[in-house]
Amino acid sequence: MSLMESKTCPRIVIAGTSGDSGKTLVSLGLLAGLRQRGYKVAAFKKGPDYIDPAWLNAASGGLVRNLDTFLVAERKVRQTFTRYALESGMNIIEGNRGLYDGLDAQGSHSTAELAKLLEAPIILVCNVTKSTRTVAAIVLGMKEMDQNANISGVILNQVGGKRHKEIVTGSIENATEIPVLGAIPRVKNEKLLPSRHLGLVTPSEYSGFDDLIERLGKLVSDNVDIPQLIEIGESAGQLSYEVEVPEDQPEIGSKPQIGYFSDTAFTFYYPENLEALQARGADLVPISSLADKELPEIDALYIGGGFPETHAEKLAGNRALMDAVRHAALEGFPIYAECGGLIYLCSRLTLGENTYPMAGLFDVDLQMNVRPQGHGYSIMKVDAENPFYPIGIQLRGHEFHYTAPVRVGENVNTVMSVDKGSGFENGRDGLVLKSVWASYLHLHASGEEAWSGALTGLAAEYKTRRSDLKAGGGTGSSARRAV
Repeated sequence: MSLMESKTCPRIVIAGTSGDSGKTLVSLGLLAGLRQRGYKVAAFKKGPDYIDPAWLNAASGGLVRNLDTFLVAERKVRQTFTRYALESGMNIIEGNRGLYDGLDAQGSHSTAELAKLLEAPIILVCNVTKSTRTVAAIVLGMKEMDQNANISGVILNQVGGKRHKEIVTGSIENATEIPVLGAIPRVKNEKLLPSRHLGLVTPSEYSGFDDLIERLGKLVSDNVDIPQLIEIGESAGQLSYEVEVPEDQPEIGSKPQIGYFSDTAFTFYYPENLEALQARGADLVPISSLADKELPEIDALYIGGGFPETHAEKLAGNRALMDAVRHAALEGFPIYAECGGLIYLCSRLTLGENTYPMAGLFDVDLQMNVRPQGHGYSIMKVDAENPFYPIGIQLRGHEFHYTAPVRVGENVNTVMSVDKGSGFENGRDGLVLKSVWASYLHLHASGEEAWSGALTGLAAEYKTRRSDLKAGGGTGSSARRAV
């Protein structure tokens, strides 16, 4: 059952003419600049992404939510935004790629479609390097492309000087009647925002983060008409949304303890995924894959994505934890691993001239490649028995990995066919062994509710077995041992 409510929440979408237009730089600078002026802010990120939200999270001082209509139903996306949006202050939604870039030629699931869903004004960021009046033609085309996409302002990026700014601004405003709100001077983004193969370096790994955010806040505040931007955001009307009456969750007995790797090697977790486990009665236990030598007394393990490849030497050096994870898994301990977690559970990882031993649960050798081996939205269908999902279920998620298998043992079993995406190999994904699942597929719990129920259910069953073993005089603590 659901009820309709409405909420006033000032909001803008920061979109771009293309990828690398400067959306993240502008979004971070706006968040920091508004906070420096005493405004409350909330940040959201369009699309499947973990790294940009981490930066937005640190810049805004709040927990960032992803908004993606491919991964999650539109009504739930609207619910998520209105639930966490501020009624006073400013809500900033960073888009991805170009404004109209989506899944297909119709631009489905694009930033423009999200902006329309949220009835939000769009601020268009234009990289004007080596161009003047042509930028006006681009903005005019984007305005005419979809009259329902409310492009309310433009911010120029990579402006060469005063004359460059004046020509581009005059051209845009004369051709489109869309106001130019500011012009960011030419500063190479890579010098401001540190990057590597998957995008930005995570904030936790960048020691100069606080200073950088302060500089970005000043850069944007000095070069953007903040009062006019706020006025545009406050022009957004009330947003109606469904409020669902929560259903009672099935009883799972005493709370199972679910551990998850949480450190600089493993950071890719949607907040909703962790919250979904808690909503089903689980207690969460953070574990460092780099520092902890044994598993705590837990009933399941969730290994998300991240950068195991940049931490391979340290991970391999923590042999005690890898052995404990492998031995626990072989005794029936439930594990759910996504992408980086799959890498951790395989046998070896080769990076250039160096090869590092991993946990060795799956007889698979992986190699890091120069180009992505899987990138974008994915659809996979479960077609074989496994402990997590019923046969026939279709899972919608996303991939972004540079690793691929170079050797796969004969006893490695997969349980999913790839309808869209790359998967593990040969149109397959979903490695399963006992109560372990490992895949390159990232899921969002708001879009795939079966996931949290499956993991907490297996954890509860394992907890019961462990308790029964203790009552019968056994050790009941195999998941804790460092072997």
